[in-house]
Amino acid sequence: MKKVLSLSMAVMLTAAVLPACSSGGSSSSGSSAQPSASSNAKKEPTKFSMVLPTTVSTGYHTRVPDINKDKWVLKLEELTNTDVDLKVLEDSKFGLMFAGNDIPDVVGSIGGPGSKSMSGSVENGVFMPLDDLLNKYAPNLMKQIPKAAWDTVSYQGKIYAVPEFLSNPSRRGTYIRTDLLEKAGLQPPKTVDDFLNVLRAFKKMGVEQPYQMRENFKYADVILGAFDVLPYKDQFELVNGQVVPKFFDVENMEKALTVYKTMYDEGLISKEFATISSTDFGKSIESGKAGSWSQNGSGLPGYRTKIQQAVPGSKVDIIPSPQGPEGKGGYFYYSPVIRSFFINKNVKPEKAADIIKMFDWMVTPEAETFFSVGIEGDTYTKDSSGAINYKFPKTAEETDEEGWRSGTLWAVHDSTYNKMRLQLDDNGKATLKAFNDVLSKEGLSGIGFYPELSTFSKYPDLAAPQPDVGPKVVVDHMIKMIYGKEPITDWPKVIEEYKSKGGNEIIKEATDRWNKKEGAVLINK
Repeated sequence: MKKVLSLSMAVMLTAAVLPACSSGGSSSSGSSAQPSASSNAKKEPTKFSMVLPTTVSTGYHTRVPDINKDKWVLKLEELTNTDVDLKVLEDSKFGLMFAGNDIPDVVGSIGGPGSKSMSGSVENGVFMPLDDLLNKYAPNLMKQIPKAAWDTVSYQGKIYAVPEFLSNPSRRGTYIRTDLLEKAGLQPPKTVDDFLNVLRAFKKMGVEQPYQMRENFKYADVILGAFDVLPYKDQFELVNGQVVPKFFDVENMEKALTVYKTMYDEGLISKEFATISSTDFGKSIESGKAGSWSQNGSGLPGYRTKIQQAVPGSKVDIIPSPQGPEGKGGYFYYSPVIRSFFINKNVKPEKAADIIKMFDWMVTPEAETFFSVGIEGDTYTKDSSGAINYKFPKTAEETDEEGWRSGTLWAVHDSTYNKMRLQLDDNGKATLKAFNDVLSKEGLSGIGFYPELSTFSKYPDLAAPQPDVGPKVVVDHMIKMIYGKEPITDWPKVIEEYKSKGGNEIIKEATDRWNKKEGAVLINK
């Protein structure tokens, strides 16, 4: 296992195009992979061990004395005819698991095969390829999971994991205080110029933060999106035979920066925009001080509730993002994979088949009901028409428990949103409408690399420190230009600086991997 650790991220993930995956790969008319009561009664539960990944050391699972006796785990086992020895492990501690060679039958990881936590294990043959098992036992998975997600969990042309996926990678939206918009007598803005005029109206009305900014342009990138120059790790594009970052588009980058400088000069954003923390960002919005902001669409119910409490009579909606001169708008598309689930190569074929069947069941209507609303007679009931009456969580502990069942434990499903749960109240229905009517129609595709480019590690100041934060070298210049400390027309010099400090090597590696189809994924709808 030391060999696995020594390779770490240095070994490249090669993702090939898998045509079968986009169309389902196998006929959906085949026999269902989900367990049935009649078949399960004749067979002993399948025993296997599994690790679920987490990024935190807190939450519901930490308060349960024995997670394997948790009622939700026991019910999952009953529904899938399994006997799972379950463990929840922080993603950052996976290296110790691999170093100790104590690898469970199933390992769930945040991200894909080339993530740092996987320590080169896929490249070194620790896990089995799943193509044959998926084609034979997983018709639901093969039909529902998008091709980009399969590509992301592939290595050298073979699928090595079952992904928790996104059917719609457009997850962020532009929020606005509709009550303020109505008070100003204005319609939702359609263009960047319209957006600026709305913000100016908000300022005249005394709104403290017409557009709520945040440090590093994180969740403050609506204008960058309108000009399609987001400086993020999955926002590369092919230009004249080279794969380059989108901020190389000098004309549109300068236009975007000019708009931000206008917002700064006119007081439409905070004078301290470059240092506003995530905590202050949230407090400002929830206290009703912001007129418009950018955030994940799933946050709509929470914002409506909290802002209504702070400002009775307020209205909050997600609107189409303002478009730039090329008709583009919105935010970056997320990676199509949230978590990946790998099967140890030492697992026997029959057991591996049953594990795949369990994952296939997780995308069925029966599974959706269990993970979304729980157990009938316990957390929900049905009326005479069959409508669900859900016992909504009221305490922080109950909310954590719901998050465990519908989040961490639900290993494989479409994580775009929980449709069944959202349909149960008005704010949830509004969120679904926003996703279906607004977010699904906007967003910016780009080229991403899984695993990341090795040159990112070599030149950290040129790499995106987070998926939605630009490289330090780039962000530093953006801030200086908005503050007026550097001319915006110097943007070509920023590109030359980026190239001279290692960017040329990044571009070369990105282009080579794109041409060779080595873990280069076009992230789009």
